[in-house]
Amino acid sequence: MLQNTHSLVIYALIMFIAGLGIPIMAALNSGLGSKLQNTALAAAILLFVGLCIALIYLFASSGVPKTLFVPDTPWYFYFGGCFVMFYILTITWVAPKFGIANAITFVLLGQLVAMAVIDHFGFFGFFGVKQFDLDLKRITGLVLMITGVLLILSKPQHS
Repeated sequence: MLQNTHSLVIYALIMFIAGLGIPIMAALNSGLGSKLQNTALAAAILLFVGLCIALIYLFASSGVPKTLFVPDTPWYFYFGGCFVMFYILTITWVAPKFGIANAITFVLLGQLVAMAVIDHFGFFGFFGVKQFDLDLKRITGLVLMITGVLLILSKPQHS
């Protein structure tokens, strides 16, 4: 049990650090898009840098893969990059106009809603995701998280 608890803490810490990186990436890439006057170019540069890092990690950890496609793998599993690309393009374009905090807040709201739907419906059985019912306790937690995210958006009144 101790090892399992330790692993959960490590996973939570890693994901927390990943979460810290999302608004930093949004700020950096929206700044790059503004300087370049080109959202698509900023997104392409970001993805190119990310591809280089991913390839270095792939080759260092696994070597050259023997195949990119595994039989019986549903075709839609390969389309996660579409969501990444949509996020990068939209955050690069919207954040300078809307503000990093506002943009990330609505990203968080979208993630909370998607998380609840995916957990409750098991993503309709498509992806082998474990299903967790959306009971009163989870709904309360979701409402509290959404409330907290919205409170972050409220600007302090200056007297």
